[in-house]
Amino acid sequence: MRGLSTEEARKRLATFGPNALPEKPEEPLWRKFLRQFQSPLIYILLFALLIDLSLWGAEGAKGVPLESLSILAILLLNAGLGTFQEKRSEEALKRLKALAEPMVYVLRDGRFVRLPSRELVPGDVVRLEAGDRIPADGVLREASGVLVDESVLTGESVPVEKGEGEEVYAGTLLVRGRVLMEVTRTGLESAMGRIAALLAGMEEEKTPLERRLHAFGNRVARWVLLLAVALVLLGFAVEGFSAKVVLFAVALAVAAVPEGLPAILTLALSLGVERMARRKAVVRRLAAVEALGSVTVIATDKTGTLTENRMEVEGVVGPDPEGALLAMALCNDADLATGAGDPLELGLLRHVQKAGLDVERLRKEYPRLSERPFDSAWKYMRVTTAKGSYLKGAPEALIPRLGVSEEEKRHLLEEAEAHAAKGFRVLALAFGEGEREENLRFLGFVLLLDPPRPEVPEAMRRILEAGVRVVVVTGDHPATAVAVARRIGLPVETVATGEDLEALTDEELLEVDVFARVKPEQKLRIVEALQKAGEVVAMTGDGVNDAPALKRADVGVAMGQRGSDVSREVADLVLLDDNFATLVAAIEEGRSIYENIQKFLRFLFSTNLSEILVVAVGMVLAALLGLRDAAGHLLLPLTAVQILWINLVTDGLPALALALDQNPGVLRRPPRPKESPLLDGPSLRFVLLTGGIKAGLALLLLALLPLWVGVEAARSATFHFMAVGQLFFAYAARHTQLYPLPNPYLHGAVALGIALQVALGSLAPGLVEAVPLVPWLWALVLALALLAWGVAEAVDRLVWRKEVRR
Repeated sequence: MRGLSTEEARKRLATFGPNALPEKPEEPLWRKFLRQFQSPLIYILLFALLIDLSLWGAEGAKGVPLESLSILAILLLNAGLGTFQEKRSEEALKRLKALAEPMVYVLRDGRFVRLPSRELVPGDVVRLEAGDRIPADGVLREASGVLVDESVLTGESVPVEKGEGEEVYAGTLLVRGRVLMEVTRTGLESAMGRIAALLAGMEEEKTPLERRLHAFGNRVARWVLLLAVALVLLGFAVEGFSAKVVLFAVALAVAAVPEGLPAILTLALSLGVERMARRKAVVRRLAAVEALGSVTVIATDKTGTLTENRMEVEGVVGPDPEGALLAMALCNDADLATGAGDPLELGLLRHVQKAGLDVERLRKEYPRLSERPFDSAWKYMRVTTAKGSYLKGAPEALIPRLGVSEEEKRHLLEEAEAHAAKGFRVLALAFGEGEREENLRFLGFVLLLDPPRPEVPEAMRRILEAGVRVVVVTGDHPATAVAVARRIGLPVETVATGEDLEALTDEELLEVDVFARVKPEQKLRIVEALQKAGEVVAMTGDGVNDAPALKRADVGVAMGQRGSDVSREVADLVLLDDNFATLVAAIEEGRSIYENIQKFLRFLFSTNLSEILVVAVGMVLAALLGLRDAAGHLLLPLTAVQILWINLVTDGLPALALALDQNPGVLRRPPRPKESPLLDGPSLRFVLLTGGIKAGLALLLLALLPLWVGVEAARSATFHFMAVGQLFFAYAARHTQLYPLPNPYLHGAVALGIALQVALGSLAPGLVEAVPLVPWLWALVLALALLAWGVAEAVDRLVWRKEVRR
């Protein structure tokens, strides 16, 4: 069997098209832009725009409608930013989807090659193993002991047995056995076309974090709107009916509510997801980003995750070395020529080849007559040839089946334990007449070594320092698992096997550091017991039977190289290199993303609070003291257009720049509680204290300056102080218990904001209803902005020092 030639496959691909479902057409950019206006806060702004334009028109359309232009600028900037971030997020998801695209072994030009499943064409011969999703409709050409889960088509949960010549369908799952399948239908012509809705790729619904932020924003909006209504009533009581008072109150409400939060959140998440992808961790569900920052326990597999997954035979110990070599070559599903197959079986074949035997010749001389594929239920594999049956499996599974005395069995089990205690993975080999699986003849032990990955000890040190507990959950021998765990720096005190689990209570299970000889279905109980104790669990897995545990875990982590399709489908995170260090990097990134979200929440709410206090307190004082501006109207501390300008210039770029902060010390802190509030205690105190400090200085300016420079200049100086001081507050907001790396984007955003403010105040102050300031007033504004920044930093240090003492 040679399969198709590369040239023929190319022709058929042009004829039949890719083995994929057509994706829904991309939404036009203009529709994305219009959708940004679907928000209650935006409706308020649109209403305000309509009122102001109506008043301007009723007055004869004289002059420039500054408020209208400012509101329009806010609307367009917010919609443009939202559209840009949505587009960027979609492109990132497409790239991640391409990274996670299923790959299959296809016979081309007589050799198995690994190709994306979308390149399959009718006539291709595909090799599939247990856990693989069948990529196209086809007919089985080689099959033994095959079970297929067809529930996605039929709704029937019981797997169906299949044999050679029977048809299998795209989208169904191979749960047992190994097959060669000839493809008959691809793309829309396959069964996959009928289950397109079930095969949607990345989920795009709102994450829990986005939902919490949305609810949080709505609560803030309600309080601010109440304040706006109160100010309107106050203004009417003092001034009588005035459209300017209404417009001012609306502008205050919009400025106080951080409507840019969704765009900033999208940026933080999409940049973080892209950074994870560059570190070989593909996020399949954005909700995992939030959960990663809260992980308290990692339940990790050993083989390939902590180790190199490069099993090499260190030696064969036993009474029949030649028979052992035959068993290693014949009781084996791997293909050395293409590298397809289990790493352990590939290691066995390499050893046979080094011993001078030709694996392909042996397989032709002793073709398979029947087989029992390996399954975790019985822990061994049997292949029957004309010469007899060769068996390969776990010592505790095969040794009880030997035709020797109980004393000899006990001696062999002790010998296997001794080898495993040295860190070897031990396989037993046996031979039986016919299809016999009892009274077997012992051939020997194979001693294999899978060395730890060189980067794992450092990753283990860092994650333990981060307050995350690591437990090893493996199907391997307990002594081997303990030896590897200790070699990578994981402290091990308690070990339990799969058999022990039945007798352990959930409380006792929590004390175990290494779970060995665990069946995949037992992983679910381990996850549930840890979650019941309040832990946030990240679980790694690669097999079809790992799927329930991966789905139940807070963060299911699948292996990108050796993982089955079904494990990748249910996982939240896919490690492209199957490496534990990559999982640690993903947890670090998840924590850093949440840290940055906290920063721009601190920044936005502290500055918005100061605006609310200045306007609300200032307006009340002006009403009580009877203060009026040059036109005879009630003196407003900041005009509507000034509030909108501050919101436009200072809330946007600095907040976006904070999403780019890098936080190298994030793993030196304990995990964040899963249900912690968006603004924790220290952050809330920071918002209240620093917002109050800046508002107090602004009100001081507004109260004292009129004595020397007049009311209009005092209000203009207050406006510039609020804008420049707010820009400096971005630096205070980014300092928590961590010291982030210098952020050139933030420096640029602050410098640009200050330059715009000075240019506006010097060249065109009338655009924002301000007056020119003399140099000493500019110096005073800058000095007070720096003072407010310094006091905010000092207050923040005190807040965090008090928090650490607790």
